[in-house]
Amino acid sequence: MSAFKELTKGIFKENPTFVLVLGMCPTLAVTSSLKNAIGMGMASTFVLMFSNILISLLKDLIPSKIRIPAYIVVIASFVSIIDMAMAAYVPELHKNLGIFIPLIVVNCIILGRAEAFACKNNVFKSALDGIGMGLGFTLSLSVVSIIREILGAGQLLEIDIMPQAYEPMLAAILAPGAFITLGLLMALINIIKDKKKVEKE
Repeated sequence: MSAFKELTKGIFKENPTFVLVLGMCPTLAVTSSLKNAIGMGMASTFVLMFSNILISLLKDLIPSKIRIPAYIVVIASFVSIIDMAMAAYVPELHKNLGIFIPLIVVNCIILGRAEAFACKNNVFKSALDGIGMGLGFTLSLSVVSIIREILGAGQLLEIDIMPQAYEPMLAAILAPGAFITLGLLMALINIIKDKKKVEKE
């Protein structure tokens, strides 16, 4: 697989949220605003890329019987770095994301890429995989949050988008809005994929 395909597979073909259905907890919890979604996506991308790189470097040194605990230690180390960096440089965003930053440690996307890809491939491919999957996750979080923030607050990044007469749909920024928005987007993506399959046949 070419470097470009390796990088872009996580954005479209193997999007962690819309296709693989991973990382549902942060997708539903932090997408009430675009700012939070981008912050979580970028933090996850950082952890994905660097944990993939380190696991790929250490794959021949880690005994197979303890590989999962070893991967978790590596992932937790990078989560601690990004947690402290965000607390120091973007304290408001850090406060908004709260417990969901430490919970990146148990995000299925990150452990899944370590087990399915980084431990079997070289450093360059693993880095591309981490970046691509991270960007795909960020993109999906952003799409969900844009819809929810516009419908639920009439704003985007605290800028008024809807006319003054618009009555915000409060449900859009609450938990039911997250489920409905995600479900509709996944249904739309499946319809598009099915159409493409039919066209190919």
